[in-house]
Amino acid sequence: MQIDLPEKRYYAIGEVAKAFGVNTSLIRFWEKEFDALKPKKNAKGNRKFTPEDIKNLQFIYHLVKERGFTLEGAKIHIKEEKQKSLTNFEIISKLEGVKAQLLKLKNEL
Repeated sequence: MQIDLPEKRYYAIGEVAKAFGVNTSLIRFWEKEFDALKPKKNAKGNRKFTPEDIKNLQFIYHLVKERGFTLEGAKIHIKEEKQKSLTNFEIISKLEGVKAQLLKLKNEL
């Protein structure tokens, strides 16, 4: 899944939810469930996600929404095979990006 977020240091939860096409409540729920997500919170309690948090969210989204893992299954998968799975996920992401660029070029012709 390709997400379109501008290059920033911090992203608001609304921006993140809109980019993933989910509700903000799901993002907050995943934050409680997965230890990998640690957004910064300001004095008012607003969550600010770093680019590293976005990568972790993409991986969780991939496992839960695209591959159909349960939350418990995704947690176990992340703990046991994180490096191998993350490498495969990064390769898939890059290939999807290349595919999107090629389709864009094809449509321009």
